[in-house]
Amino acid sequence: MSSAAEQRTLQDGPGGAGPPAPTPYPSGPSRSPGAPGVPVWPGAPHPLGARPRTGPGGVRGTNFALWAGGAEAVEVCLFDEDGRETRCPLPEFTHGIWHGFLPGVGAGRRYGYRVHGPWDPWTGARFNPAKLLLDPYARAVDAPRGADYRQLPPEVYGHVRDWPQQEYADTVRDDRDSAPYVPKGVVVQDDGPDEWRDDVRPKTPWADTVIYELHVRGFTMRHPQIPEELRGTYAGLAHPAAVAHLVELGVTAVELLPVHQFAHEDHLLRRGLGNYWGYNSLGWFAPHAAYAAGGTTGQQVGEFRAMVRALHAAGIEVILDVVYNHTAEAGELGPTLSLKGIDNAGYYRLQHDARRYADYTGCGNTPHVVRPHVLRLITDSLRYWVTEMGVDGFRFDLAAALARSFHDVDMLSPFLAVIAQDPVLRRVKLIAEPWDVGTGGYQVGAFPPLWTEWNDRYRDAVRDFWRGALPDVRDLGYRLSGSSDLYAWGGRRPHASVNFVTAHDGFTLRDLVSYERKHNEANGEENRDGTDDNRSWNCGAEGESDDPAVTALRHRQLRNLLTTLLLSTGVPMLTAGDEMGRTQGGNNNAYCQDDGTSWVDWSLREDPDWAGLLALTRRLIALRRAHPVLRSRSFFAGRAQAEDGLRDLAWFTARGSEMTEDDWYAPTDTLALYLSGRDIPDQDERGTPVTGTSFHIVLHAGHGPVEVTLPGTPWADRYEVAVDTAAEEQAAEPGTAHPGGATLTVPGRSVLVLRVVE
Repeated sequence: MSSAAEQRTLQDGPGGAGPPAPTPYPSGPSRSPGAPGVPVWPGAPHPLGARPRTGPGGVRGTNFALWAGGAEAVEVCLFDEDGRETRCPLPEFTHGIWHGFLPGVGAGRRYGYRVHGPWDPWTGARFNPAKLLLDPYARAVDAPRGADYRQLPPEVYGHVRDWPQQEYADTVRDDRDSAPYVPKGVVVQDDGPDEWRDDVRPKTPWADTVIYELHVRGFTMRHPQIPEELRGTYAGLAHPAAVAHLVELGVTAVELLPVHQFAHEDHLLRRGLGNYWGYNSLGWFAPHAAYAAGGTTGQQVGEFRAMVRALHAAGIEVILDVVYNHTAEAGELGPTLSLKGIDNAGYYRLQHDARRYADYTGCGNTPHVVRPHVLRLITDSLRYWVTEMGVDGFRFDLAAALARSFHDVDMLSPFLAVIAQDPVLRRVKLIAEPWDVGTGGYQVGAFPPLWTEWNDRYRDAVRDFWRGALPDVRDLGYRLSGSSDLYAWGGRRPHASVNFVTAHDGFTLRDLVSYERKHNEANGEENRDGTDDNRSWNCGAEGESDDPAVTALRHRQLRNLLTTLLLSTGVPMLTAGDEMGRTQGGNNNAYCQDDGTSWVDWSLREDPDWAGLLALTRRLIALRRAHPVLRSRSFFAGRAQAEDGLRDLAWFTARGSEMTEDDWYAPTDTLALYLSGRDIPDQDERGTPVTGTSFHIVLHAGHGPVEVTLPGTPWADRYEVAVDTAAEEQAAEPGTAHPGGATLTVPGRSVLVLRVVE
């Protein structure tokens, strides 16, 4: 650490002279310096953001309100079509909120803030009025296309980025104006009362939900039936051709990778890349401007709403993947774009050394959700997307970071408590990615009953079973039946488990059976990025292969994985393109690949080699939808639900006998389960027991065939083949009947789904 004198010199900035103390602004109505004729009235501290309204005397204008509790003055800066700036001091300060009403300012006006206060990074204060700041409540953002830059301009940093003494670079204030280089907020008119009157939310019950994770841009960029000018946009996703694929597939919800306004990281721009996934949020109220076909000065809001309407009309819910655990401003060496300049210490978790940020995400910063105004910012954002943008739920990236109180993850934290009592948010779908990178951050199974969770233990167990790496089938049994070991507490149901085998982060399904090692060289990080724990098996050859035996095995493994996923108890999640063999060429971290690596290849849909996989996926989803026992709303008890009934769930060995405790601990590559449709532990809305067809499912991961004896009386007199993943090679076609007690030869590495014939 340098001396106090050295610290003061470094804080003062280039030339050693710090800025003069700002002149206090008057507390009443004022006019902006150098901009006569632009009145600023006191306005109101609520609601926060830029909100068009009718002021005193029926005068139309916009109320601006910004929480900046540590600031000494705040200016709202208006920009005309030519980029000329008019600065208007906000005259009032109420409970940490600076506010003012500007008559004559309406929808479509671009704006930002300049916030005055001390520059003292050693105490966490990073005020710098030379930096134009995005309103955290901005509902639309007019943004430069960051990927067009070779690097972030130095002007967007609050400190001198290239200061010779890099150890203290973040303490030297940069006084260059950032306005030409940073995003501007756009004033957006509020919805009228009839805006959503004709919209019908699907409100699909959790147990009936099938999630399809997609990227707005990547899903539509190569679709031949979508007009070129709409590809990669909200309007493209709303196009009938895109919606038709989802409807034909049978999914009930799309989970969109981040659509909040986000920014590109400097290290990616320097490599000629950009942030494709979007996990680098900048504006939590604004739809990402680059996904808009019709303009970026407010048009993106209407376009997003139209997309939601189109999906709702098709019976498909919209779930947003949201990133509230960090922002695009990164750590102390990151840019100053919004919260960092508005009130750094007020919005972010800082370490004891207040120059540094507490980082539970690996992205440089963590918002201080325990603070009421930060918690309000996040919950206001969530309510806005539900009530005014029409969305049906959220998947929270690194949700454990939001559940931390002052350090530890706390399931009684303010964030979770507020969500639980909120009359809007407690009624939508809430999905946690139940971990972060901090100490104690892995929290799978620990979130409260209102929440569902991405279940990575399901992913790992299913991958390991099909690659032959499970020592026994105990863990697999829990995962197939809803993970009761994780979720059967506090009134939670099987739908608390969002089951997935692949997601955006990692290999695609096709790559999972084609690569054992990541191949991320195109990311420019010497293949260091991305996990090495892929739990994949390449079926005998690394990468694409023209060996017929390898190709046949890979296709069968794909069918095995999809069948396992879509017939497991819980909520299945598919990744876009997996249903027709999308590949990323072995890249398991394609977060910066905005090209054919990541985009869905629609030519696969018509490719004879992959059409069968798509057809099977549709058939599996339809099977799940048609039979209640495959989407149970309650955990199976493993015992009879009626005096004359069978076990609602029974496990069998290949010999046809029910599994004993020794069998669960013994090494095996074959597991069979019987799901009794007569004994489902559910009731309908009138309290009548739910009944349906029973199924016997055999999963065999061994290399060679196995003799399997089917349970006879009282389990079934006759079975009919519903799905056979080996059918394309050698097994019987669906519909083939077998008597109870019969012994079948099940080919190696295959799933046999048998429907009980009453």
